[in-house]
Amino acid sequence: MKALVVGATGQTGRRIVEQLVARQIPVRALVRDRARAQEILPAAAELVVGNVLEPETLKSAIADSTVILSATGAAPSFNPFGPYQVDYEGTKNLVDAAKAAQVQHFVMVSSLCVSQFFHPLNLFWLILVWKQQAEQYLQRSGLVYTIVRPGGLKNTDERPPIVMSKADTLFEGSISRDQVAQVCIEALSQKAARDKIVEIVARPEAVEYSFSDLFSGVPA
Repeated sequence: MKALVVGATGQTGRRIVEQLVARQIPVRALVRDRARAQEILPAAAELVVGNVLEPETLKSAIADSTVILSATGAAPSFNPFGPYQVDYEGTKNLVDAAKAAQVQHFVMVSSLCVSQFFHPLNLFWLILVWKQQAEQYLQRSGLVYTIVRPGGLKNTDERPPIVMSKADTLFEGSISRDQVAQVCIEALSQKAARDKIVEIVARPEAVEYSFSDLFSGVPA
């Protein structure tokens, strides 16, 4: 296995890179700014410069990678086209490149509540709408996929038990970015994670299950 992490310098993406390196899984990190990435990411990660909005950069970025983990997302801004461009068009470009490269598994970090049009997050230029459109494009691509929809993202070392459920069943809750990264990486080795949307939060009162049981508990 060789992984390409997209959105690698983001808060969640960098944790995916760190955990892959810790597991000694070869990893390439797609970055726009090499100097910034060198300050943030482990030295063991191979840095490749590219941009999901520049499809011509993606073929060489993927190279011999066999799996892709995408944690891209539009940064808050006054650009009304940001979520459309990054969350939708960027993901489309990446999916097309992954399909051409015959990537074996595509893991995408999305968000809870993408199906709720009147959710407050859609005030940020319909970001949930475009995330859902990107999900659907990946589902129709023919690639093996796992779509991970986390609750509110927290920068914390606390790791309460993970609650995992099928699409459109969890509408509140939070989870640490470290746990999101862990779920994404575990999905690569769990057959029960294939071709599924999983929603995840973490709750102190929840029962702790193995990842095999968590993914198996979500219907296809």
